[in-house]
Amino acid sequence: MSPSVPHVRPRKTSLLVQLLTCALFAAVLTAAPAGAAEAPADDAAAADAVTDPIPGKPVTSGLGLEVEEFAQLPKSEPRPGPVEDDRLIRHNRINYLTPFPGRSGRLAVADQNGTMYSLEKDGSGQHPYLDLYEEFSDAYYASRGLGTGFGYVTFDPDFRHNGRFYTVHTEKPELTEAEPDFSQPSGDGFHGVITEWTADDPSAGTFSGTHRELLRIGFNGQVHGIQQIDFNPTAGPGDTDHGLLYIAVGDGGKGSTTGDPQDRALPHGKLLRIDPRGHDSANGEYGIPAANPFVDEPGTLGETYAIGMRDPHRFSWDPRGSHRMFLSHVGEHAIESVYEVRAGDNYGWSEREGAFVFDKNATDPCAKILPLPDDDAKYGYTYPVAAYDHDPPADWDCKSDVGVGISGGYVYRGDELDALRGKYVFGDIVDGRLLYTDAADMRRAEPGGEQRLAQMYSLMVYDAKSGKRVSLQELAGDERVDLRFGQDAEGELYILSKANGKIWKVTGTRTFASCDTDGTTLTDVMGAEHWAPITPSKWRFEGGQAVLTEPGVERPGPRRPYEYAVLTTGPTYRNVRIDAEVRIDTPTDIDNRDVVVIFGHESDTRFGYAHLSQDNSIYPHNGVFTVDDADRLRVEDQWDGTTGAPPAISDAAWHRVEVVRCGDTGETAVYLDGSSYPLMTAVSARPGDGRIGFGSFDNAGRIRGLKVSGKS
Repeated sequence: MSPSVPHVRPRKTSLLVQLLTCALFAAVLTAAPAGAAEAPADDAAAADAVTDPIPGKPVTSGLGLEVEEFAQLPKSEPRPGPVEDDRLIRHNRINYLTPFPGRSGRLAVADQNGTMYSLEKDGSGQHPYLDLYEEFSDAYYASRGLGTGFGYVTFDPDFRHNGRFYTVHTEKPELTEAEPDFSQPSGDGFHGVITEWTADDPSAGTFSGTHRELLRIGFNGQVHGIQQIDFNPTAGPGDTDHGLLYIAVGDGGKGSTTGDPQDRALPHGKLLRIDPRGHDSANGEYGIPAANPFVDEPGTLGETYAIGMRDPHRFSWDPRGSHRMFLSHVGEHAIESVYEVRAGDNYGWSEREGAFVFDKNATDPCAKILPLPDDDAKYGYTYPVAAYDHDPPADWDCKSDVGVGISGGYVYRGDELDALRGKYVFGDIVDGRLLYTDAADMRRAEPGGEQRLAQMYSLMVYDAKSGKRVSLQELAGDERVDLRFGQDAEGELYILSKANGKIWKVTGTRTFASCDTDGTTLTDVMGAEHWAPITPSKWRFEGGQAVLTEPGVERPGPRRPYEYAVLTTGPTYRNVRIDAEVRIDTPTDIDNRDVVVIFGHESDTRFGYAHLSQDNSIYPHNGVFTVDDADRLRVEDQWDGTTGAPPAISDAAWHRVEVVRCGDTGETAVYLDGSSYPLMTAVSARPGDGRIGFGSFDNAGRIRGLKVSGKS
């Protein structure tokens, strides 16, 4: 490397200015932030506590992403040692993937352990481009805290000509003489440092050049530091936003008690916007854009773009249409959120978590989430456009981490994946669940307006090489995926995992249970001559209906539906689609009402069935099951050990049901009432080829309008 500008730069003057500024506005900035509602009494809070703030689960979309292994990054260790947090012991800590500007197709990958890698557009040729630990080893720190180390890299929009790019890394105060431009009142245990680098040759495969420190922020904890820095890719030359650097700053991990995210004299818990080419900041190293929303407001940092955040994990812009900015926000107690960001927003933390009151003074750890007050509009908070809650297990003690955290992604506008276009794709850091919302449905409410969250949908994952459905936990080889996303210059998507240091490219999409069922078709088969009931006396075949007139009774052998009839006309099917209307005749005041649609019937102890019920809270109800010479086994994805898919039938009306069974892949999808999204999805090796049927455990019901099509 060629000589670099020294990175140690004393901050005595700027710290003094900061302290004087805080003193000057002490009368304005009180202990309770402006707009904060008075905390309710403990007993009232416990009574009003919201235990399930976002009822329901993401809708099963039936859409899957085909992923192909793109690259395996080298193993690395947190530096300097020893590691103080076992969660940091991963294959490496790859945190982000982004393209080098230009037409080379090269990609940059940041490893929190200190190395910035360069990869060719096909994933080959990977090699270190820049080692931050080598540059800052005297103070560089990545041995404690999930967010420490080399956090992020972004390129100046004109990098091809000026060679400038920017990084974030963490330092320990006791290892450096440099002082932060901004300190957290409760103390600075860590520094987040933004560095500007200038490459001598922007096209070179390895960095050679100079660097200078742009901004240094002190944090009282090792989490929720500077998360992302980035330029607005939708702003071209001449636009107000062009060349301005956005900085997502967390609350240091103590925002729930300090109130710093609402303290406008501090950068903590804020989204900042600065001009790296300017010099009118307190430290003289960057500029404060005149268009920033608080630039002329006393007591507020001019760098501030939006406020009230805990852990603003990732943000991105929709590159088409309105160019809206979306930010994913990691919650404290219950809620993971996506916000549409506008200048001057206040997202409410730590007075609000999502669209709920957060009672930071609650003595009951289970009573922190409360409904909004009737006069909430006067506080001017902005609430999420999409969110999901933690849905903790029943035995959760309310004080520990549930292990849920949103990992932000992108609105897909690439050319290769038609089924994803216009969808905001994101996921969960820990378990690697993939989700999406339709960008068009993510609409923010104005203060006091009706809050409406965009519907969330789950995404499946397929190994493009084997064709098999997999989970990211399987691909990562670990229950903790440490999920991240990346994007190339064409807007195509990549998935990263720290668990094994691998990167996968999303190469295609697939619809679940989309096998070919165009073959033998059966209709007009509702006469008794076409059916073989378990107990003929319990059935009537009339008026185009097969009617189970009275409940069945349990029979010897494995646990399975008590009474059913098998369609004997036509062939056995391997791939089959069943379309019909069904009704439960048992009165609705009985909880365990059900009917079952049978597929793959080989014998009375070897078949599969979809159980349609008005109850989804116990193991036998409202799911997909297989019977394989043993008691029924629940196999569908929606069952979490406590609840399953939303109840299929809760009334006495007819309901259209569609069951698709793909024998080659073992995939089964159940659709209800014409929905484009499956109510239930399952993968199981059994059953194989077989016949279809209809019945119940111990209820009465009927089927009509049956159409069966498929291939043997």
